[in-house]
Amino acid sequence: MEVVKFDRVQERIIEIRNQQVILDADLAYLYGVETRDINKAVKNNPEKFPIGYVFELTKSEKSELVEIFHRFNPLKHSTSLPKAFTEKGLYMMATILRSSIATQTTISIIETFAKLKNLTRTIKQINDVENESNQKSLLQKSSEIIADLLDDNLEINQSETTIEFNFAMLKVKHTVKRK
Repeated sequence: MEVVKFDRVQERIIEIRNQQVILDADLAYLYGVETRDINKAVKNNPEKFPIGYVFELTKSEKSELVEIFHRFNPLKHSTSLPKAFTEKGLYMMATILRSSIATQTTISIIETFAKLKNLTRTIKQINDVENESNQKSLLQKSSEIIADLLDDNLEINQSETTIEFNFAMLKVKHTVKRK
């Protein structure tokens, strides 16, 4: 059995309606099941998926995804609308799918979402801290989180982070050099 790596999960997380979600097709891919199995689980367990746990995309959201992401090309001619699972919905799906690959995938998904939240909090703190040494410490922490998200097998031997402020927008450029 192959353990699902962070990068396989992280590349499947997209933002829709200002929420980080994973679509039903991507969730099926990660769990090694068919998309219909994911949607059947939702249909058969409506009490586990209240509002805010899973939502159906609109036609325009679906069209936009097909334009932006090549992996969603099969949705182009599909008559059904994809479902988007929020972090809470993913936890609930984990209580339904009980295979060993589902367990390992759920652990990877939870870890990835936790790291993304931690990174977001750390980057937001950088703006609030005026002390330069504290900013550098937060930059180092964010650097380590990014490195961990991108590749959890290699050691960091150099890291460089540049912050640019551009009309109230924070841009972070990050370079990680690996052995």
